[in-house]
Amino acid sequence: MVVLAKPAALEQITLLRTPEPWESFSGIPAVDLSGPDAAADVVRACERFGFFSVVNHGVPAGVVDRLEAEAVRFFASSQAEKDASGPADPFGYGSKRIGRNGDMGWVEYLLLAIERDALSKASPAPTSALRDAINAYVGAMRGLARTVLEMVAEGLGVSPRGALADMVTGDVASDQVFRLNHYPPCPLLQGLPPNCSVTGFGEHTDPQLVSILHSNGTPGLQVALHDGRWVSVPPNRDAFFVNVGDSLQVLTNGRLRSVRHRVVAGNGLKSRVSMIYFGGPPLAQRIAPLPQLLAGTPLYREFTWGEYKKAAYRSRLGDNRLAPFETPLVAMAHADHHRS
Repeated sequence: MVVLAKPAALEQITLLRTPEPWESFSGIPAVDLSGPDAAADVVRACERFGFFSVVNHGVPAGVVDRLEAEAVRFFASSQAEKDASGPADPFGYGSKRIGRNGDMGWVEYLLLAIERDALSKASPAPTSALRDAINAYVGAMRGLARTVLEMVAEGLGVSPRGALADMVTGDVASDQVFRLNHYPPCPLLQGLPPNCSVTGFGEHTDPQLVSILHSNGTPGLQVALHDGRWVSVPPNRDAFFVNVGDSLQVLTNGRLRSVRHRVVAGNGLKSRVSMIYFGGPPLAQRIAPLPQLLAGTPLYREFTWGEYKKAAYRSRLGDNRLAPFETPLVAMAHADHHRS
């Protein structure tokens, strides 16, 4: 990756030149959730990539289309109307500034808290139509997250089958978050080579157990393979994309690894709109390698989700947020690797 000189109007947003940022990677697995081998396929995809798409997921197209239409309507509204839903600290409307620690991106967004299966009453959804559309979508995502986590447990031999899913969608109120992102075309890229793009949302992993993403069919999402290569994910309006999160990596003692991903914005004519559901456990939930999956030395010490969330909010997007929770031997091995 080469960092180019930044026009002043881009502020602190990084302008990138990547080898082929829009080349689609055909190796991302698509898991048919209705298939007889779905659980094994989910685990295989999580082990190999930490990322996969799901088809035959049972989510009605109308639920997705309704939310997308309301999201487009919101982001097309006046700046004053959008600002009335912010500032995002952490919930509400934000533009370019991501979090509190200096991360910037060519993006505007709406970040909202979820209570059980609906938006928190304190979440500043600007219109009743958008709130209703989000609630219907969140209900569908909770069901999809439960299915995926049950399949992860089944594929790994974790008992009971709902052990992981209950952390997100069980009887105890979990810590769920919903995000709408809008990446408008970047006019400052006009006239630059076609392999230039601007950081929309910088590289990071998701802290929760799983996150589920859907977009309007515009490219821009990239994931890092385990060998470090960045590849572009071809958009698919009929599928949802699932990310393994940091917490699931810890629970499986590193067998499933959270995926580093980012979004780049181009200078095309179409905006990218994405909707992301983040499934996290209750704040008091203990996070540690599951005994059923612990064949050797634990790679992480036990912590609560609340402790990890607090640490994550103090970090930058690209930080290794699991590093403070690694056991001493793992931390020493990482230090030796960086020195060599």
